[in-house]
Amino acid sequence: MSGGNDGGLQAASKAILAFAVGTFAIGTGEFAAMGLLPQIADSLHVTAPEAGGAISAYALGVVVGAPLVSVIGASFSRRSLMVVLMAWFAVTNCLSTCATSLHMLEIARFITGLPHGSFMGVAALVAAGLVERGYRGRAVGRVFAGMTIANILGAPFASYAGTYFGWRLSYLLIGLISAVCCVMVQMFVPYDAPNRARSALGELAAFSRKQVWFVIGTVAVGCGGMFCVYTYFSLTLQSVTHVPVWAVPLFQSLWGVGMFVGAWVGGIVMDRNLKWATIGAFIWNAVALGLFALVATNIPLTALAVFMLGGGIALSPAMQMRLMDVAADAQTLAASMNHAAFNMANALGAWLGGLVLVAGYGDAATGWAGMALSCIGLLLFLLSLWSEARDGRKEARLAG
Repeated sequence: MSGGNDGGLQAASKAILAFAVGTFAIGTGEFAAMGLLPQIADSLHVTAPEAGGAISAYALGVVVGAPLVSVIGASFSRRSLMVVLMAWFAVTNCLSTCATSLHMLEIARFITGLPHGSFMGVAALVAAGLVERGYRGRAVGRVFAGMTIANILGAPFASYAGTYFGWRLSYLLIGLISAVCCVMVQMFVPYDAPNRARSALGELAAFSRKQVWFVIGTVAVGCGGMFCVYTYFSLTLQSVTHVPVWAVPLFQSLWGVGMFVGAWVGGIVMDRNLKWATIGAFIWNAVALGLFALVATNIPLTALAVFMLGGGIALSPAMQMRLMDVAADAQTLAASMNHAAFNMANALGAWLGGLVLVAGYGDAATGWAGMALSCIGLLLFLLSLWSEARDGRKEARLAG
């Protein structure tokens, strides 16, 4: 690792770029599916809600795969593990293009989701290890930048390609990008030998740590607010804001720009004070979600709220850093569980937003529901800090 006034960021830049290409492929594959649903439904002769099962299957794959793959690959070389995971992601995305029925596609998407959490978790761990401790937030934020660029360019382009050339081409392109990531990781990430000291049982020990469960719960609830709005984003823009259909992708890209800025700036702030940066990110999210609900009838103010909502993505690397700090030796499993929890948040947010709509509160009210989840997430985080401080005092008294 190269030191200097950049904490080794410059020396690690090629490796971090390789990780960002991987998170770009993962983000595009995850978010493009929402824009491709009509084409998938028509192609497989099912309804759009039925085709939505493919999205749920992918999310389930992430939740199942994060702990499973991390435990199995605990002692592997982390570079080799990332190459295998992205090769897996490349092949299974290409398999999705061969699906001739909804059930086949759901199976393919479930299998594709399995490496998602482990790759992103291990990439964050390796990136943080390549720089000095005071620059970990920036390194992790830049890894996550690939996910944000996927929302600016990848998902809209995949939706466009799917509309005019068929949804299968979109997944083929995602597979090719994943293959490029495999080559880049092999070329630019320093080799690390397999570590037999890291065992499956050692990784599973993460689940015995109270603070790990606090983080998982905080992410699963607190990050659900974003998905309350995002799941029904297009519907709200068209029915409440009265944005023309052609302009909806522009708002999606604006959300992505906010995510990019949030990940980049959030990384810098996290390096200064992780706890206060996390508290600030929760407050930012709550304010942005409430603002969206208040101004949804006004196009310029809605654009501002959408940009702010994207900035709330800083919570994801913040909680990733928190897991690194509380997981002790079970780093691989704990890091990957951040992304499993994020997909739990996706499911919770979509479910709660749907309840709000069914209850007749209006499309914009998804913002209020999301604000409530963000506030609960903040309370859980503050409770985890209080519990940590209390346990620290107990240990100090016992040691004394």
